[in-house]
Amino acid sequence: MLLQNKVAVIYGGGGSIGSAAARVFAREGARLFLAGRTMSRLEEAAAAARAEGAEVSTAVVDASDPAAVERHADQVAEAAGRIDITLNAVGFDHVQGLSIAETSVDDYLHPIDGYLRTNFLTAKAAARHMVAQRAGVILTISTPGARLTGRGLIGNAAQSAGLEGFSRALAGELGPDGIRVVCVRPHAISDALATSYANAMFGRIADASGIGMDEWIQGLTGATALGRLPMLAEVGEYLAFAASDRASSMTGAIANLTAGALVD
Repeated sequence: MLLQNKVAVIYGGGGSIGSAAARVFAREGARLFLAGRTMSRLEEAAAAARAEGAEVSTAVVDASDPAAVERHADQVAEAAGRIDITLNAVGFDHVQGLSIAETSVDDYLHPIDGYLRTNFLTAKAAARHMVAQRAGVILTISTPGARLTGRGLIGNAAQSAGLEGFSRALAGELGPDGIRVVCVRPHAISDALATSYANAMFGRIADASGIGMDEWIQGLTGATALGRLPMLAEVGEYLAFAASDRASSMTGAIANLTAGALVD
């Protein structure tokens, strides 16, 4: 199995991507520690991972709280003896679809501060343990906004581009200590819309564009080379591969999982 005997921490473990990754990591032999804001969603994700045969622990952790994140990482390392993988799949609603004239500075900065803060804190907490063991993998999640242009993207674009730059820089810093950093950039995920905050967010964008949600999603789909959007299982499978020893020479990479909406 790809992740046999690996210890993996997933922040945002009750969310769509986090829970999908948890299921694949579990199937591939990892011991899991799921952290997030809502215990009911964490336990639902944990139950699915346990059904794959994994040992799973859950904890309510505010990933924007430095002390809480550091304390949780220490608890994981004490319980499992090490941290091999950390995935930040934290997500939250934010403003998209508005022009700069319609966007407040607080709405612009909200995703930048939220995503970059939580990824900094979770990576820092994990790196402290990984440097000591001279091995580990840090996984981050970006969006196509890092490479797109157009109305209504400024906050998302700045957040995503910043996260990708952070991931590249961190790979260079931690590489000499045997730590890899891989950023995964999926598009809107077709089967996540029913359970993700993105459903409400995309609905507002569609409304602002004067079209229905279905038509807006069809527009996204039509702009991909594959004629479809990525699925949660595909993102989870790639994350497991990137975390595994089969990808041991991969670091500083931004993995394009946009189904061809972006072509590198």
